[in-house]
Amino acid sequence: MDTCFREYPNGLVTNVQKGQVPSQYQSLARYVAKYVVSPPISVRRIDRYDGERVTYHYRSHRTERVEHETVAVDTFIGRMVQHTMPKGFKRIRYYGVQATKTFAKVKVLIHEALAKVQGMIKGAVQIIGRLTYRKRYEQSTGRDPLRCPHCRGEMGLWRIWHPTYGVIYDEGEVIKQGTYASTAQRAGP
Repeated sequence: MDTCFREYPNGLVTNVQKGQVPSQYQSLARYVAKYVVSPPISVRRIDRYDGERVTYHYRSHRTERVEHETVAVDTFIGRMVQHTMPKGFKRIRYYGVQATKTFAKVKVLIHEALAKVQGMIKGAVQIIGRLTYRKRYEQSTGRDPLRCPHCRGEMGLWRIWHPTYGVIYDEGEVIKQGTYASTAQRAGP
């Protein structure tokens, strides 16, 4: 396939000879029908198609927002075709305890066990508070992230930025939301 695309960047035409329909045409039709009935992407998610490019939208797991993407037709078809499984291949979504049939059977037993154990555990478990970002960083690297490495003075934390996730924490936004004002009112003068 790669060789064909390199040699013929503008596309290619295949010359298919007329002939006999394969003897397993019914099983082939059944196999292809599975992917027509439940395609990898809904037609409603395709926003635009101009003959060369396809624009579609999806909900990003990373940003939790609807993202729009425009790609070449070949790229789009390639992304859709990769969801077609080879003949005889079975896709398993959940297995073990998470399998639908197994979980339905085990769910009752899990609830009964939790009800019995709950009374014994209450009071026996000491709840340990979550470590702050500063403490976790200090434990993992051995240095305080809020100490200036040059003057050793203490720095204030205003914003945490991550190259993949963007701004994780913004003190300015916390102030704008009035978090400190409502805390001060509850505490009193």
